[in-house]
Amino acid sequence: MRKALSPVVADGAEVKKSEVLGVVKRIGSEYGLLISLVIIMVFFQISTSGVLMQPLNLTNLVLQNSYIVIMALGMLMVIVSGHIDLSVGSTAGLVGALAAVLMVQFEVNYIWATIICIAAGALIGAVQGYWIAFWRMPSFIVTLAGMLVFRGMTNLVLQGQSIGPFPDAFGAVSSGFIPDLFHGQALHITSIVLGAFVGALFFAIELRHRAGAAKHGVESGSFSMFVAKNLVLTALIVFFCYLLASYRGLPTVLVIMAVLIGVYTFIMNRTTIGRRIYAVGGNAKAARLSGVSVPAVSFLTFVNMGVLAALAGLIFAARLNSGTPKAGTGFELDVIAACFIGGASASGGVGKVVGAVVGAFIMGVMNNGMSIMGIGVDYQQVIKGIVLLAAVFVDVYNKNKA
Repeated sequence: MRKALSPVVADGAEVKKSEVLGVVKRIGSEYGLLISLVIIMVFFQISTSGVLMQPLNLTNLVLQNSYIVIMALGMLMVIVSGHIDLSVGSTAGLVGALAAVLMVQFEVNYIWATIICIAAGALIGAVQGYWIAFWRMPSFIVTLAGMLVFRGMTNLVLQGQSIGPFPDAFGAVSSGFIPDLFHGQALHITSIVLGAFVGALFFAIELRHRAGAAKHGVESGSFSMFVAKNLVLTALIVFFCYLLASYRGLPTVLVIMAVLIGVYTFIMNRTTIGRRIYAVGGNAKAARLSGVSVPAVSFLTFVNMGVLAALAGLIFAARLNSGTPKAGTGFELDVIAACFIGGASASGGVGKVVGAVVGAFIMGVMNNGMSIMGIGVDYQQVIKGIVLLAAVFVDVYNKNKA
């Protein structure tokens, strides 16, 4: 006859089971989106017979989605503050057109032209932000009007035709690669070294966060599980850099993107303005009563959005090597979808920089994978729309459940 477990053993097993479930739940909440990206990549890697993860295709994937990721950083701040910006695609197109006219027709030095274009993006954001923040006009209407106005201005600036090519130095921003200081033959050694450095830096930051949480008495789970999950993430970063190193190394635009991601993660998580953006989006009235200038915060988010849209427009124009009337068409949909898929709330106050970046790459991998598989653009639009709807549904469901 089988001997029954003692109450002590049963209680111990129950506690251990609850701890494991707690760890799994915590990993799911923190890294669920990243895990989803990995699953999607594995699916398309199998479906495309290994084409997706080839170094050349990965490089193209980064180059094709760089401007979406950059604009998603600004759009996240706009959405978290409780607004929306439908004009980012038209702004990017207009700035690309302005860059083409300055550099090609007027032969302005590409550095000065870039500064002028970034300033133009800031001005566009300031004009729209003024009406939204200080006159309390709905951001949807203002930026919808902006989308139409800037698209028309793009055609006027270009007079309906493409202008190019750009100087080689400017084109290198979008299509260039970082130099290999170690002069590797089969592998780009500098890219692998940078990947290892970024992975180690990520691990050190996470370790510091854990130490800070422990200092304030916040439970962080077992140390072994912490080390395991961060080693996996570090290994993924190094492996990604290794794949790129086997082609031509890290694209210049990827380095720009990584720096911007780090800067905006710090701004949103560690600065006063970041906390105020979350406060305004979460409860504007409470933020106002706490001494936060709600109009100023909203205004700054749109100025920042204009700057990043201008930068994205420059990168896209450099990639095309010309300013074209149709540049930026539909970008706003991919950028907004990236933020919502990345966990941003449609009602404001919720969203993370890393989530928006992963959301952008989810969209990018889906576009790339479906294109390799030969799926038509019409079906791609249907699938992307369903994914976006599902992401917003999860957000609304969680809010109603809470």
